[in-house]
Amino acid sequence: MKVLITLTDVEPAVRLNALLEASGVETAVVSPLDDMRKEIRRAKPDLIVLTGAIADAANIQIVREQLWEGVGVLGLADVADPELIERLRSIGFVDVHAKPVSADELLALVRRALDRQRLVEVTGLIGQSNAIRELLVKIEQMAPVSSTVMIEGESGTGKELVARAIHRLSPRRNKPFIAVNVGALAETLIESELFGHEKGAFTGAAERRLGRFELANGGTIFLDEIGEVPPSTQVRLLRVLEEREVTRVGGVAPINIDVRVVAATNQPLRERVGQGLFRSDLYYRLNVLNMYLPPLRERPDDIPLLVRRFVREYSARHDRPFHGISAEAMQLLVGYAWPGNVRELRNLVESMVVLAPGREIGASDIPREISEGGSSSRFLPVHIGPVLRGAIGTDGRELEFIVRSLVELKLQIE
Repeated sequence: MKVLITLTDVEPAVRLNALLEASGVETAVVSPLDDMRKEIRRAKPDLIVLTGAIADAANIQIVREQLWEGVGVLGLADVADPELIERLRSIGFVDVHAKPVSADELLALVRRALDRQRLVEVTGLIGQSNAIRELLVKIEQMAPVSSTVMIEGESGTGKELVARAIHRLSPRRNKPFIAVNVGALAETLIESELFGHEKGAFTGAAERRLGRFELANGGTIFLDEIGEVPPSTQVRLLRVLEEREVTRVGGVAPINIDVRVVAATNQPLRERVGQGLFRSDLYYRLNVLNMYLPPLRERPDDIPLLVRRFVREYSARHDRPFHGISAEAMQLLVGYAWPGNVRELRNLVESMVVLAPGREIGASDIPREISEGGSSSRFLPVHIGPVLRGAIGTDGRELEFIVRSLVELKLQIE
């Protein structure tokens, strides 16, 4: 990975450059007199280190722009002001640390920031909210071990994405990852799908078939919608987890397996246990490590970043030029409750990219159910940054829109 270091404060900049080069990290330096944006485009860094003046308006704007591009920014503050440091982190800095900084601290800061950038790239999880930051930390903590994981969250929040991230960061990364939507399997076939069957085990079983657990041997199996598993299968699944072996339908010989299980549910599974619909012993066996994925409505600050990522993805996939999205249109997206979560947002962005090529997306292009649904949103407007090229000018339209939104919200409350 590559690090771009600003020479705003020469002493720590030169020291850091030497430390990183000695550690085998590719570096580049930029003078305060240089065109920062031009140097960033030329260097294409994974991480930028601002060595001074990090609270200046120009540097704050750089941070916001690079946040959109997926480039992390680490800041060295001139004073140890906890309130300022926390505010800068909330703006989008990967981390902020007050000077003076020892050589060991400096190197550790950069390594942590680079590790986080790698984590974002591997997981594909986009966001600057505290919820996403905490989620990335949990994934990093859970990945190296083999304990079972329960992922809870509404449909469309990205549970399979998280499961794949855990697998990719685990020692099992080079082994199979098998995803099974348990809720989509017919009750009569679920045991055959999961555990396999022998030839002649039932009508239509013309040959031996390996189950998903055997196919995942050495790797990870992801059981989505685990709450839909019928009671009879819950008993067999519990035995598989406890004994680390499966017996095919119609078979008698148990087969040893080494599989990590990651399960997911969009249901209140603990309530189903209380209702007698899900075995408590299976629940506790699956829920060794727990992870909650918040719905998109609980992290509106992440919506502009997701929009940016999806626009880039679908513009390239469909070979469609895309000239931006206005501040008003973006604010409608931020204010909507997104009952379908990230999946719904992704589908909408793809539709907009395909149906409105070569021009800026305005508020009138947003579907009515979203624009009208957003009008009653309880969310305050959030900073949406330089949404896309040409989206927001310097004529005060963004400020005007935010003020107008605040007035409207006040009237709603009153």
